[in-house]
Amino acid sequence: MDKLKIALQYIMPKHLLSRLVGKLAAAELGAVTTSVIKWFIKQYKIDMSEAAESAPEAYASFNQFFTRALKPGIRPLCEDDDYIVHPVDGAVSQCGPIKEGRIFQAKGHEYSSLALLGDQADDAKRFEGGDFATIYLAPKDYHRIHMPIKGTLSKMTYVPGELFSVNPLTAENVPGLFARNERVVAIFETEIGPMAMVLVGATIVASIETVWAGTVTPPTGRKVFSWDYPTEGPEAITLDKGDEMGRFKLGSTVVMLFAKDALENFADGVEPKAVTRMGQAFAKID
Repeated sequence: MDKLKIALQYIMPKHLLSRLVGKLAAAELGAVTTSVIKWFIKQYKIDMSEAAESAPEAYASFNQFFTRALKPGIRPLCEDDDYIVHPVDGAVSQCGPIKEGRIFQAKGHEYSSLALLGDQADDAKRFEGGDFATIYLAPKDYHRIHMPIKGTLSKMTYVPGELFSVNPLTAENVPGLFARNERVVAIFETEIGPMAMVLVGATIVASIETVWAGTVTPPTGRKVFSWDYPTEGPEAITLDKGDEMGRFKLGSTVVMLFAKDALENFADGVEPKAVTRMGQAFAKID
């Protein structure tokens, strides 16, 4: 059955399906939308007591529900300046060193940081010998993405690609998964050096948003698009530790890259399959 699930992903029209689901998720269909939201809450056992708006009827579209805000204070931020924090609710897929430009995906699979970053060689060099962490967001999770550390945006790159599922089964069976799916790469300048936040698209992920650019939707095609941003002056985009930096409309994965010697070690309990909660200590700064 697992082999069949993987095989179907290779042949199904993933982009067409994803765009169609995206339109439906954005539609405001009244009672129909509310019924779908109620089914989703029950199916995935979502704790709506954490949501700022707990009633399904409060959301005009499925997207509004899926990107729902949490109640203030429900995810307390680790204030220790020696630690960066978890950017999302989810589960650690993998974490560890970037070895000779390669990132571990799952048993038997790895991919290059160069490919992940859209073949931007200058960007990849900045993370040689550094560390990475991959976090998977399940359908039940909170889907806003926050800053692990204060940073100033210097570059954003949109990389077109496939839209395979990014669940654990697919990660274990599709080579180079995160470097072949559609993704948005945001590079920030921080006190510990450059940090890349890679927002990876997936099957039926309607879109990826950032707080500075909104929905990132370059023209259809195979071209990689990049935007540079000023890191000083009134137009610089600086986000504090814990600030929202983006969101997924339907679930996906975040891959973080850090420079060599930026991190001393990951916090206790940060290991493959460990549950993450936004704001908790993630790694100690070197």
